[in-house]
Amino acid sequence: MTDSQQEHGRRKPIGGELIIPAVAVVFSIYYLWTIVDVPFTAQASALFVGTILIFLCLALFVRTALALRRGEVSLGIGGLIEPTSFVPRRLVLLGLTVAYIFVVPWLGFTLTTFLFLALAMAVLNGGRSKGFIAALSAVLAIGGWLLFVVAFETRFPAGPFEMLMQRMF
Repeated sequence: MTDSQQEHGRRKPIGGELIIPAVAVVFSIYYLWTIVDVPFTAQASALFVGTILIFLCLALFVRTALALRRGEVSLGIGGLIEPTSFVPRRLVLLGLTVAYIFVVPWLGFTLTTFLFLALAMAVLNGGRSKGFIAALSAVLAIGGWLLFVVAFETRFPAGPFEMLMQRMF
């Protein structure tokens, strides 16, 4: 607890910080449950990663429970919604994430990733450095395509860019 929190007897609200770990545990359990019929190597990898993730989240929950018991923290979500000036940006980012999920089947992985990154970075920095944002988004999207689609041969949704690259190579 900081000195100002101790002086005022306030406990730090950390409920918002527990949302992602809680969802991670639920997702990991679901994922481990669904890999029964996949090849052994995939099962072993998933079991390794899932077990570590669950263990780390449980360690965080134990640490949080001990801090709660000592009265240092509360399960409030104040940190999640404060400062309120960030709420509109957070909602726009949430909207962009949902839009990504719905648009990726039509535009494909690379173009959708480029648009998402460019728009998200523009939102986060207030629309400054448009050229840098466009260049960085292009490099990251093409890098993702090279890594996942070309190198790892992952079957991501194919859009105009992927179809053009397939024809060229």
